[in-house]
Amino acid sequence: MSQEALRAAFLLEALPYIREFYGQTIVIKYGGHAMKDEALRKSFALNIQLLRYIGVNPVIVHGGGPQIGNMLKQLGITSEFRQGLRVTDEATMDVVEMVLVGKVNKEIVNLINTQGGRAVGLSGKDGRMIWAQKLEMAVERADAPPEIIDLGKVGEVVAVDTSVISSLQAANFIPVIAPVGVDEEGNTYNINADSVASAVAVAVGAKKLILLTDVPGVLDKKGELISSMTLHQAVNALEQGVVTGGMIPKIKCCLEAVDGGVAKAHILDGRVENVILLEMFTQGGIGSEITSK
Repeated sequence: MSQEALRAAFLLEALPYIREFYGQTIVIKYGGHAMKDEALRKSFALNIQLLRYIGVNPVIVHGGGPQIGNMLKQLGITSEFRQGLRVTDEATMDVVEMVLVGKVNKEIVNLINTQGGRAVGLSGKDGRMIWAQKLEMAVERADAPPEIIDLGKVGEVVAVDTSVISSLQAANFIPVIAPVGVDEEGNTYNINADSVASAVAVAVGAKKLILLTDVPGVLDKKGELISSMTLHQAVNALEQGVVTGGMIPKIKCCLEAVDGGVAKAHILDGRVENVILLEMFTQGGIGSEITSK
């Protein structure tokens, strides 16, 4: 088949998916290597622009852990991690907010806009979009009571007010959200970006939640890709120890999204160019998906 015929075949393959997703909201967590490599950054921005032009409503939630770490190091502030989470005191929270909201968020907005999109940067504090509370962490111990860990200004999502997101979408803007939330007293919290993306996806009634990572997807005990799991199968994979390490919280975020009404949640390799388009508009897809049934 000629290259021209292949291109036409791809467009025809994509047509039913374009119909399916037209007018739907897709929430994408942007992070990892896809934020660092210049070619991947450009392809991400073009993917987002294409989605918007064909009638899909993308909402982006981004991370920024490495950038926060670099800034803290430059300022001589030492970071402590407990159970994979950064202990965040007042001084660290100031840096987290400065980097996530003032630097990383605006870089992503500028990236999308320079490729022809219309993005607007937000944090969870804007319009009190992300209501948060302090994350209480307890670590179970075999021969002693649970250890209570104080993570400082690390929070979890309580609720999402979608008013600002809806207003921007109605005006054909692409919301780009930094994972910072606020409680009823106005205290600011640093929140895991995957968790924010999951909560936002549920709140806006998203068709899909997509988490971009630096791995091919969910792997079984043999190291082979699990392309698709039902919610029940994903829970079993957690309980049986098939899913380990940093993939555990990502799977839990996907489960929360699907359990909350999101049709599908995907864990994709952000190191693959145009991975979002490959997942959404090809029959075989890519990465791992979790469905309700």
